[in-house]
Amino acid sequence: MKVRFPYFDTIGMSLLGTTALLLFVLESKRQLRKRTRLKPQRLKENAGVAALALPALRLLLLPCRYASAQKAAKYRMGLLYWSGMPKWFHYVAGFLLLDYTNYMWHVLLHKSDLLWRFHNVHHMDLDLDHSTAWRFHVGENIASAPCRNAAVALIGIPAPLVLFYEVIFEGCTAFHHSNLRLPVKAEQWLCRIMVTPRMHGIHHSIVARETNSNFTVIFSWWDRLHKSLLLHVAQADITIGVPAYRDPNEQSAFNLFAIPFKKQRTWQQPDGTVPQRQERQPLVKLYP
Repeated sequence: MKVRFPYFDTIGMSLLGTTALLLFVLESKRQLRKRTRLKPQRLKENAGVAALALPALRLLLLPCRYASAQKAAKYRMGLLYWSGMPKWFHYVAGFLLLDYTNYMWHVLLHKSDLLWRFHNVHHMDLDLDHSTAWRFHVGENIASAPCRNAAVALIGIPAPLVLFYEVIFEGCTAFHHSNLRLPVKAEQWLCRIMVTPRMHGIHHSIVARETNSNFTVIFSWWDRLHKSLLLHVAQADITIGVPAYRDPNEQSAFNLFAIPFKKQRTWQQPDGTVPQRQERQPLVKLYP
């Protein structure tokens, strides 16, 4: 199984590193949501989680998906190879279908009690910025392997597209997790096509209906298609996190690693109340 990908590790990782640095600077200057905790402490905690998750992503998941794509090409397996369409169609349709399968995987993470144990670690962050994009439990990454490998093989994704999509996927994940305040008009236009910081901020709300919305990674079309899109929630009204896990002392990397293996708490705040939001038409229409 191939593990070294020179173009991905040089050009791709350089682009992702530049994106992360740019977001780090910009979100400090143009803050979208007020922070509840000091950033250095959160960076330390999130980096501790990422220390296991990122190597698993690069050394296990990416090589496995690439190998699945190579086998699909060798044996002419998958929907795109059976379609008989030209090569350019394989790449365009493959990119779209990869993003759609990641939408479905994200929905499954929220619907499955077992998978949520691991995904909960990502949502437990009490603030949301680009460092939250690193904060995925290593168990979630490993659990995603069978599903995402199967998607690559069944669709018949070309192997180079696996690497290209991964760069765009990770870049977009960092962007929409960022605490970057974009001009409202810019987000009104962007969220017609892709996920934006305001849109994904709603997904990290402690209100269950809001958490169970806006699942997509790159294209916002999938949420529109499945009616899971939710836009009209003001960022100032959002509390980030999971209601049952509000204690900053539980945010250490060691505890976050152990959380999936402990009894899960119900979706309520420490005082027993369930966060809700009254349905209302916003005074200012932030989104189309």
